[in-house]
Amino acid sequence: MSAETESRQNEIEKQNASACPVIQAIDQIGTPWRMNIIYALREGEKRFNELKRATGARSKTLSDALDELVDNDIVARRMEEDAPVAVYYGLTAKGEGLLDVLDELDEWAQDWGEKVPEGLNQRIHEA
Repeated sequence: MSAETESRQNEIEKQNASACPVIQAIDQIGTPWRMNIIYALREGEKRFNELKRATGARSKTLSDALDELVDNDIVARRMEEDAPVAVYYGLTAKGEGLLDVLDELDEWAQDWGEKVPEGLNQRIHEA
């Protein structure tokens, strides 16, 4: 990254940080993959492959998104050492606190957003 690009990026991050806490919150959950994971975990813990099937994500994409959510304390990672080793992912209290907010955002999107074309994943609207 060039010095000019890095300087501009730092300036944008500084402005965003001072703009409001909403920007910081969106930065933590703001990708479609992260939101799909949060949605998939609303019913309880899931293993990696269960999340992969539930979200349709590729392994690398899912792994990266889970790492971000774990780093932001939205998702907890639990490992059982018994053979075979099992890794479970579940929402933390912080993650569960997002569910009502995401439901409100879903309502807003249904009222004001574009309609989801027929045949696309409409899992949020079926909840």
